[in-house]
Amino acid sequence: MDYIQALILGLVQGLTEYLPVSSSGHLQIGHRLLGLEADGGLTFDIVVHVATVLSTIVILWKEIAWVFTGMFKPLAPAGASANGGFWARINDEQRYASKIIVSMIPIGIVGVFFKDWVEEVFGNDQVVGICLLVTAVLLAFTYYVRPREKKDISVKDAFIIGLAQAAAVLPGLSRSGSTIATGLLLGNSRQNMAQFSFLMVIPPILGEAILDLRHLVAPSEEYLMTHPVEEAIPFSVLAVGFIAAFISGCLACKWMIALVKKCKLIYFAIYCAIVGTLALIFF
Repeated sequence: MDYIQALILGLVQGLTEYLPVSSSGHLQIGHRLLGLEADGGLTFDIVVHVATVLSTIVILWKEIAWVFTGMFKPLAPAGASANGGFWARINDEQRYASKIIVSMIPIGIVGVFFKDWVEEVFGNDQVVGICLLVTAVLLAFTYYVRPREKKDISVKDAFIIGLAQAAAVLPGLSRSGSTIATGLLLGNSRQNMAQFSFLMVIPPILGEAILDLRHLVAPSEEYLMTHPVEEAIPFSVLAVGFIAAFISGCLACKWMIALVKKCKLIYFAIYCAIVGTLALIFF
């Protein structure tokens, strides 16, 4: 992998992680088009995924700080609420954090127990094309959903949105597109869903990077049989990919939040439909 290829793939990862077009699908297509299937792909993917997590932290720093500072506040007295119970005693930040944790349950189960199986069975170009078409359908649905003024995302909604995120382990099925579309279809406001969707993906992306890292540190015999031996990538090339993914991720995150609020996802539905169709035809 050279500097130009690292720059291209870094930009692809940063942009597509937040735009609802599937970063995994585009990275797989990018590796294929650039002929990099066996050229340090896993190492590079880990680096650019970490870069996009950092871009989320930078853009949503105020929201993240709000959640973290509120999480450590003491609980309200047991008799302070007429409703009583633990849920009534915690503050807004703690409720929000609890919903993010609930949304992580499905992807945590899939990531720990089924990630390698999903990649082995569904990690081909035809699946990418099909899942991009599914993403297009989901995004098209949001075009016809009338925005509501639902005040808060419920715990039930958080779990269902988490199921959508778990399904997005399939390459070509957009994580942000699936979660935002599901949240909107459940009746949540666009502003709430844009913020919640990006905050809920931070732990899973980091967890995915850690799970992938084990294949580099101590690859199993089964993994070595199904994956080619990677060629080492120079640190400077990895740095180019990291910087490209970080900068493009910051831009895409801000842009996507604005687009969700303005209900402009139909254009990405058209894009996913075109790319998915081309992937099925040419790959």
